[in-house]
Amino acid sequence: MSFAARLNRSPIAFDAALGAEAAERFGELSPELRALIAGTAGCSPFLAGLLKREAEWIGPVLLGSPEAALADALAAPEAAEGAEALAVALRQAKRRVALLSALADLGGVWALEAVTGALSDLADRAVDLSLRQLVGDEIRRGKLPGATPDDAAIAGGMVAIAMGKMGAGELNYSSDIDVICLFDDARFEPDEIQEARAAFIRATRKMAAMLSDLTAEGYVFRTDLRLRPDASVTPVCISMSAAEAYYEAEGRTWERAAYIKARPCAGDIAAGAQFLEALTPFVWRRHLDFAAIQDAYDMRLRIREHKGLQGPISLSGHNMKLGAGGIREIEFFTQTRQLIAGGRDPDLRSRTTVGGLAALAKKGWVTPEIATELTAHYREHREIEHRLQMVNDAQTHLLPTNDEGFQRIAMMMGEGDAGVWRKALRARLERVEALTGEFFAPSEASRIPKLAPEARAIVDGWRSHPVLHSPRAATIFNRLEPELLTRFARAANPAEALRQFDGFLARLPAGVQLFSLFEANPSLIDLLVDICGTAPGLAHYLSRNAGVLDAVLGGDFFAPWPGAAALNAALTALFDAQTDYEKKLGAARSFVKEWHFRIGVHHLRGLVDAAEAGRQYADLAGAALAALWPEVQAEFAIKYGACPGRGAVVLGMGSLGAERLNAASDLDLIVIYDPAGVESSDGKRPLAARAYYARLTQALVTAVSAPMAEGRLYEVDMRLRPSGRQGPVATSLESFRTYQMDEAWTWEHLALTRARVISGPSDLGAEVEAARLAVLAAKGGGAQVMPDLAEMRARIFAAKAPDGEWEAKIGPGRLQDIELLAQSFALRSADPARRVEPQLRAGRRHALIGKDEAETLGSAYRLLWRLQAGGRLLTDKPLDMDAIGEGGRAFLLREAGVEDLEALKSRLDATTEAVRLIVEAALPAAAQTGA
Repeated sequence: MSFAARLNRSPIAFDAALGAEAAERFGELSPELRALIAGTAGCSPFLAGLLKREAEWIGPVLLGSPEAALADALAAPEAAEGAEALAVALRQAKRRVALLSALADLGGVWALEAVTGALSDLADRAVDLSLRQLVGDEIRRGKLPGATPDDAAIAGGMVAIAMGKMGAGELNYSSDIDVICLFDDARFEPDEIQEARAAFIRATRKMAAMLSDLTAEGYVFRTDLRLRPDASVTPVCISMSAAEAYYEAEGRTWERAAYIKARPCAGDIAAGAQFLEALTPFVWRRHLDFAAIQDAYDMRLRIREHKGLQGPISLSGHNMKLGAGGIREIEFFTQTRQLIAGGRDPDLRSRTTVGGLAALAKKGWVTPEIATELTAHYREHREIEHRLQMVNDAQTHLLPTNDEGFQRIAMMMGEGDAGVWRKALRARLERVEALTGEFFAPSEASRIPKLAPEARAIVDGWRSHPVLHSPRAATIFNRLEPELLTRFARAANPAEALRQFDGFLARLPAGVQLFSLFEANPSLIDLLVDICGTAPGLAHYLSRNAGVLDAVLGGDFFAPWPGAAALNAALTALFDAQTDYEKKLGAARSFVKEWHFRIGVHHLRGLVDAAEAGRQYADLAGAALAALWPEVQAEFAIKYGACPGRGAVVLGMGSLGAERLNAASDLDLIVIYDPAGVESSDGKRPLAARAYYARLTQALVTAVSAPMAEGRLYEVDMRLRPSGRQGPVATSLESFRTYQMDEAWTWEHLALTRARVISGPSDLGAEVEAARLAVLAAKGGGAQVMPDLAEMRARIFAAKAPDGEWEAKIGPGRLQDIELLAQSFALRSADPARRVEPQLRAGRRHALIGKDEAETLGSAYRLLWRLQAGGRLLTDKPLDMDAIGEGGRAFLLREAGVEDLEALKSRLDATTEAVRLIVEAALPAAAQTGA
């Protein structure tokens, strides 16, 4: 569609005579187009000059497509030969793009994004052409080691990274351009780097001069190279490795924010993209980064103080970019939220302000209403900014200081009444200030509630904790403290919750991020109060893994459980996004810890019961192993080659196999492999099959249990493998069959009733399961099963007495008693069931136990599991009702369905006695003395 057909507004000529003079040159155009020219020239002396100089070019353009004219203007400099001709051609392109974009902007032909996009496209073209020309000159002079003429197409490995508004494609009308120039030092030998560096520095300086110098033809863009690392002491072009090292060691929050908009725009685009990919962990933090709010707030204040922009909004001379309610406020608001959550959600990493607001609204970080309103204000502010700059092609953001100046800008906006326009502008600025200021301003210090002497002593001791020795952490905590204490005062057991929080605070390794998180999300304080007042064990876990709180803000923390398959898919996707093995292990730990915390919170709040929590812990462990096992094999294969034969499967034993873990469970594992006649691997360092799988299993154990910055994944126990500690850590399928049929003890057959394939080739897993069932069928009918069980039970109870009166697991009539008997039912009936309840049902079906006894055992198991699972959530020590406090006791009473501890003790004693009698009745008479 032509320019004329899309024209929908015109500025009003401030200087009518100047406007009429400009319009007379275009008598062949329609009245509407002549009115646009008159209004444009009558408001802007600069544009009046461009209309006069480029009259022959712009006339036909206004009769055709503005997009086609833009493409022609951008392409024209390609034909220039030599640096001097290119400098002239680029200045002509700048004049024409500036004139076209101004008319399209003032006439409403292009939206804001099209106007800023045209200016940004010109900047990209100018930087790229000048860089290729000038580095090419260095190559032709033999100054760039090893480079050929063809390398000029990618500037010899040099790249310009567009920053700020140029990077986002949002250049304003008279914007300067911010670029960081880097070279790929990996292309050069060590003894060549200094010579290459000197060549790239010369080319960069010449490029800046070519674009910035004001000549008779004008200038292209004022070019700013100061956003590079440590600009006061580094040359204008540095190596990529030096830049990476700087950001890793010294990069600051404002630099992280700057790189949100960064993109390679000229030279070696591929190398630039790789550099930005390497900076991803610096820019986008893995954990929710609420400390960025404080950094942005501090930066905002420094800018205002430096520019003298404090105080109430006054339109006269107000800075539309940096002043209160201005453009930068909206950009900071958007970028800070992106920094907070963009590390976890790549969808939030938009370079543009409008795109960033839309993404934040879609993901729930701001309301759609606020995003829509700020977007409208942003576009209006940018249009005003453009008109301020169009008047005299000045890089200014200041509103006029007199009535005449305001009248001119209002007329450029198409508004004849400057008073009406000024009133609307003030309202916009004040609204932006209100919307963004609340987010950045620190919480006002409220009054600390009155504290009892004991509470006051605890609070007074907080400043001695290491986490508050950091001045920055202490500053944020001082603001947070009144809110914390107010919410703790509302807890069911405030004194107890405060004591547990004191312990939580004492164990914290660092506080800036966490305190910022609480300050920005007060609802998390309520969750912490709940945990401290109810579950000291979970509070202890949280102090060592505070990053798991990020998950609470993800939007689906309280959603239904996704299941093992979905967890496996999510973790696999995390692995696919990483190339480094160590980072994958770290990602697995962070992932599991977040979900582990989620299960605990759901259990604590009664959203799931103990049985469901046990299943979820098992789902999580199984999903982690299933996703991790292929990664371990792939990493191992780099050195030793692929698995010889058919590979290996990981079996979950014990509680993992039975899909019933608690908050503190370790993992019982066995690895079974099938070399299928292959004697060794075929890697760079081949290993015999047995040694290969033994070392591969050790690699798995290390991957799961090794301490890293993110902690351990799980503790691993492999003592249930054939021959226990004396046996190899990995067992061949044939050896497994032979051992189980010919050598295994009854307790090993009992353990096999709970074995479950977790990960590995499906066909091999099916064979292992078939072997398991064959063993049960062959060995379950033996006369020694129950005598052996009786002897094993007696030895267990003789070796370890119950840990106190509230012990639910070990001892006569407790969980282990029920589990052993249930396993004997599965073994004797050759039933595939792994969990206790189905195994008890198998005992009933095969007349190994009566209906009433089975129901009694099932009921007892549910009670004891609730006590065991609840106790392990509350503490990692033997259950002590005094130590867990009133909140913990209330949780256990709710789990058990009783009113008080006396009722719980009575029910526990009656239950364990009933179980003991049933178990001993099922065992040979000689076993009863062992109890």
